[in-house]
Amino acid sequence: MEKLKFNIIDIDRDIDRFIDKIENFTNVRLPKIYAKNSKIVGAFLQGNLVGGYMLVTKPQFRSLLFVPDEIKRSHSFFKIDTYEMLEVNGVWLGPSIKTPKMQFQFWMKLLVDVFLQKKKYLLLMSSLKNKNIEYLHSLASPEILYEGNPNLMFGDVSHELIRVGYTTRFKAIMNIPKYWMELLDRERRAKAFTRQRKLARPHPFSMDSNVAQ
Repeated sequence: MEKLKFNIIDIDRDIDRFIDKIENFTNVRLPKIYAKNSKIVGAFLQGNLVGGYMLVTKPQFRSLLFVPDEIKRSHSFFKIDTYEMLEVNGVWLGPSIKTPKMQFQFWMKLLVDVFLQKKKYLLLMSSLKNKNIEYLHSLASPEILYEGNPNLMFGDVSHELIRVGYTTRFKAIMNIPKYWMELLDRERRAKAFTRQRKLARPHPFSMDSNVAQ
């Protein structure tokens, strides 16, 4: 099986294409200037773009912009130097990244990139409706800063309801075994579901299979 290959995306037309992909998967279109100020990593399979993510290494961070001002004034986290922070955004995995091994390869590449940025804190934002991303974020033991409607300025676009939190890069790396076990568990559940569906199908020569004939 061919392995995923990862490349930096920094050409204008490729950035536009990447933003289109994010919008297709999340229904949110990220501003191009925000994307151009990020490190964009694309995952490729047989030359086709099948996934990717963005690392934002300096302010302004979209996740923090959407937190209401009253929380920013009251929470001690917002007194920390923002240059100690890193934001992960624009994460998407296409249907071609379907095996646990490929998914693990994707997440490990992301986590290693996060670690190499040498930022202390990792910012995480997701839609409250996306339970898969919520669970994956939970594996990094985040502290939740805010859940609710985003504090949008005119022209901004985001999810209707968001969750914003943070963890440390060391916590993210230390929890790598959890990611692997979760992917294996998903594979086991998928195989069990497939077996159940096969058992539930009527035999081609059974009485039930001839009812509609």
